[in-house]
Amino acid sequence: MILAALGVASVAGAAELPDIGGFDPAGADIVLLGEVHDNAAQHENQARAVAALAPSALVFEMLDAAQAEAANASDRTDRAALEKALDWAHSSWPDFGMYHPIFLAAPEAPVYGAAVPRQELMDAMGAGAAQVFGGDAEAYGLGPLPEDVQAAREAYQLEAHCNALPGEMLAGMVEAQRLRDARFSRTALEALRETGGPVVVITGNGHARRDWGMPVYLAAAAPDVTVRTVAQFEESAPKGEVPHDFWVLTEAAEREDPCAVFEKRKGG
Repeated sequence: MILAALGVASVAGAAELPDIGGFDPAGADIVLLGEVHDNAAQHENQARAVAALAPSALVFEMLDAAQAEAANASDRTDRAALEKALDWAHSSWPDFGMYHPIFLAAPEAPVYGAAVPRQELMDAMGAGAAQVFGGDAEAYGLGPLPEDVQAAREAYQLEAHCNALPGEMLAGMVEAQRLRDARFSRTALEALRETGGPVVVITGNGHARRDWGMPVYLAAAAPDVTVRTVAQFEESAPKGEVPHDFWVLTEAAEREDPCAVFEKRKGG
């Protein structure tokens, strides 16, 4: 249930675009639909948006290329079969029941997987995102960050991990995030090139940020591509300027304290 969207009320029918604070997708080549991963209401909003946008392709942060191929070969109406084909039970993502309606919302659109293998993320933490990304890293803007941006991004990673990470890990965490954003962007552009667009990307709010998420890499690699970003926040928006084109608020999902795991490690 949407609580507010820049003063806007609830979502309409399943085939209508959610009312997202003046959001107009007309002319957008790529639409980034953000989420808090374990919030069921936000996935409902995504499914409704996808149904209304009728994209030519769906890109999922949660899937790798092999899983996307399995999805495209599966009957999407059979939730159990699709979940098994994706081997979702062995992933770290929330209940597949939250995501299944998104697959159903664009039944003919090919699915693309953008996930980066864990080993490559680890490599990026040591060698840097550009090294792991490959030969077109420069085209995607994967050069060194300005000092102030680097500091801000390290502070963001520290806060996102409950202020529990050692300082020497922070730069590597930033590089892993940059690699993911750049890879997600390359996959989205591949989907756009192969299907003509529009392309919808299902991803976390952080990857949809205009200031340092996917839009940065999309603009570097394909400046003529029009990108729109939507974030979904719980209860209230972040203080200050929201780094997305549009945003909505939903109720918060029930969850255990995400910082508890760090406290247990300290105590153990």
